[in-house]
Amino acid sequence: MDFTNAEVSQAVPSEEELQHAELSFRTSLPDNGLGLQDIQHHILTDIAPGFTGASRSPNYYAYTTGAVTDAALFADWVASTWDQNIQVHLPKETVATAVEDTTLRLLQQLLSFDETDWPGRIFTTGATASNLLGMALGREFVVAEAGRRISAPYPTSTAKLGVLDACFQARVKAIQVLTTLPHSSLYKAASAVGIGRDSVVCLPLSDDEPWRFDMEALGQYLSNGAVSIISISAGEVASGRFATNGEEMARIRALADQYGAWIHVDGAFGLQARVLPHTEAYSALTEGVSGLHLADSITGDAHKLLNVPYDCGFFFTRHLPVQQAVFSNPGAAYLSATALPIPSPLNLGVENSRRFRALPVYATLLASGRLGHVDLLARQIALARRIAAYVAASLAYELLPDAALDSVYMVVLFRARAEALNAQLVARLNASKEMRVSGLPWNGRPATRLAIGTWRVDVERDLGRVVRALESAARGHV
Repeated sequence: MDFTNAEVSQAVPSEEELQHAELSFRTSLPDNGLGLQDIQHHILTDIAPGFTGASRSPNYYAYTTGAVTDAALFADWVASTWDQNIQVHLPKETVATAVEDTTLRLLQQLLSFDETDWPGRIFTTGATASNLLGMALGREFVVAEAGRRISAPYPTSTAKLGVLDACFQARVKAIQVLTTLPHSSLYKAASAVGIGRDSVVCLPLSDDEPWRFDMEALGQYLSNGAVSIISISAGEVASGRFATNGEEMARIRALADQYGAWIHVDGAFGLQARVLPHTEAYSALTEGVSGLHLADSITGDAHKLLNVPYDCGFFFTRHLPVQQAVFSNPGAAYLSATALPIPSPLNLGVENSRRFRALPVYATLLASGRLGHVDLLARQIALARRIAAYVAASLAYELLPDAALDSVYMVVLFRARAEALNAQLVARLNASKEMRVSGLPWNGRPATRLAIGTWRVDVERDLGRVVRALESAARGHV
């Protein structure tokens, strides 16, 4: 079996392959080991056929999982072979942390964030971990800011005192997270840092545009006496739409400064739009990511946007001291921070031991360059818009949330007009073996979501497969 990054056409294994893989598991630990050759054969012939082909198929559209470029795959092999623990900056022993810092700076260059304005940067396991960092820093900042505004006699640090004592000293009665249509990981992050899932408050503009902020409601909530973290979805997961534009970001920044709020951006799905040229074709997208430099922290997802192996997210903040206050390792002399130009990552994130995630990102950034990443995103958008145009013109289907093709990013959301077909549309499309999609509710009714996130995109070839599947599913229902 070929276990390299070769393309596969089947997005998910067959029922027979799944069953064979499950029956092949060795559930008892042997006294005598199998040896290298036998375990290689066992994994490649028995277990690997039961894996999803999401990363290796150009037609897996169920979730925005990305893929793996050849350059990133090679670098990932090297990272495993050299097995660096990237968490401690040891410049006299390894260049690993220097490579990571350089890679994060290159990533900031790609996404047009001034690296001097965003000194807090680290790789994480993914967007969920990055959102957790954003909520932790936001919690630290807003409580401390509340204490400062009442001239509290002692520093009100939640990282030092805990949430209860710090809030008591700062006279904070509630912490709220104000957002629109957040990813579910935001609720998990709010829970993990002690804010609570019920603190997440959605302020949608309307039923027709629930991904956008109701700016009037935002102002009212900011003035209600609670301290606030404002979380902005730059690329909402179901529709791909953006919560703000440049003008609204400026207004939100002014409101945050007025009320001592923290602005966090979840850009796991949409941040890559910052690489696009400022042309009429992309104006709705580039405007959606305009003004993000005004935020305090940003979540990104490299295993989606950059097509590197799982797991790899990233986190940027303009407030390095706040990041270090929350994630420092006090009292461990062998882990102590130094005055070196590159701060030890162990004082910037959750883990004290961490994989060398930077190397695949470094490899794929340099292998493709800025223009290569622009081309990748342009092809993904082109396919999404061609599919959306077909859906919008179809008698069998309805494009959601509206028919504005210039707002389509990498997600196509739609439903069948016939209720009977709509109820089974996801199952029919997936049974076709032409592609894999996912389903979700939209405005109380089932909808089908097609998400494009792979470098393997071929617009004409893939459009043909999608149209064939849609036409076959709709046959007899028009």
